[in-house]
Amino acid sequence: MSAALLLGGFIFFLILHVPIGIAIGLAVLVFMTLNPDVVPLRFFAQGMFSSVDSFPLMAVPFFILAGSLMEGGGLSRRLVRLASSIVGSTTGGFASVTVLACMFFGAISGSSPATVAAIGSIMIPAMVKQGYDIKFATALTACAGALGVIIPPSIPMVIYGVATGASVGRLFMGGFGPGLAVGAALILVALYYSRKFGYKGSDEKFAIKNVISALNDAKWALFVPIIILGGIYGGVFTPTEAAVIAVMYGLLVGLYIYKELKWKDVPQHLINTALMTGTILIIVGTATTLGRIMTIEQIPAMIVQWLLSISQNKIVILLVINAFLLLVGMVMETLAAILILAPLLLSVVLQLGVDPVHFGLIMVLNLAIGFVTPPVGVNLFVACGITRVDFLSLSRNAIPFVTAMILALLAVTFIPAITLWLPGILGI
Repeated sequence: MSAALLLGGFIFFLILHVPIGIAIGLAVLVFMTLNPDVVPLRFFAQGMFSSVDSFPLMAVPFFILAGSLMEGGGLSRRLVRLASSIVGSTTGGFASVTVLACMFFGAISGSSPATVAAIGSIMIPAMVKQGYDIKFATALTACAGALGVIIPPSIPMVIYGVATGASVGRLFMGGFGPGLAVGAALILVALYYSRKFGYKGSDEKFAIKNVISALNDAKWALFVPIIILGGIYGGVFTPTEAAVIAVMYGLLVGLYIYKELKWKDVPQHLINTALMTGTILIIVGTATTLGRIMTIEQIPAMIVQWLLSISQNKIVILLVINAFLLLVGMVMETLAAILILAPLLLSVVLQLGVDPVHFGLIMVLNLAIGFVTPPVGVNLFVACGITRVDFLSLSRNAIPFVTAMILALLAVTFIPAITLWLPGILGI
């Protein structure tokens, strides 16, 4: 009954188009009002405060600000030029450049929509000019933008770490394998369609001197993941401190090295970051409080029992969880889904011997696919805003790329080494 009341209230408010963080909070308040003996109303305020009183969570606004400053400072354009110098001259080269550029930018932004906006504004017009169909170019960019939350640093990985207690550092290291798997899958599909439709590369031939020139121009952008991840695993600073260093680095490079970021632009970056952070913290507060109430009502135990009643086979359970998370990603905001579902589902897979970091990457990858699947499909909306392509038409053109991402997801799910090889090598 408790689960039905919480879920029913949440769905009701979503149908009314209430923002997801507020919808969760209202559902919780309705439950508390109707069940004052179970959970007093003061629990809501206490839960909201304690859930955001977290040192690892402080990394989120700083990673958002760092990505914003780096985008405004010209780092994304230089990363595109580097990728283009490597593969831009081949058949389907511009499509490959788009995926590689999203991987590079994902390593400094931590955000999927930001990656679509930064790379799409550069690469979609370039692909169209080169003869690519605009729907193909837009769909590819929207899907490749999902790499922004798979390649570390990643905001959803930080949230998963906060929700479950998993090591954010191990999650960051584990993200490289799935990121490479998804990137390779997208490039293969893009190359197939490029050969089918005759999408050519640039007229400029591949030359080592061009690669060296582009590498030299982009070196300050490429130092970002090296500094962040090297510092974390070298024991120099924590992931939260790394986010602050990324902000300072992006600010200095944009202002004084590339000189494309102006002091007058900084306040707008701060405002955008504050607005996005406020939204995220509301979701974190309400979703965490919801999760605590569900624990009090023993809903997680019932879910675990139900899932294990389906089968004791790890493969079957992981397939069911993947299907469930893909559906959740279609209709629910990523951070809220992680905060509510990660502790519940992790308790199930731990009984099957699944590593928490491996499962964290499975969950992040599932929800990353949700960025490009309707009706939520945030990346699709961002890409539509760049090209004005019809949303339904764009969704249809994204199907081959989404299929490739799901195949990569299955590989990551059933080949744990893809996720765990790098943390294993580093001994973390």
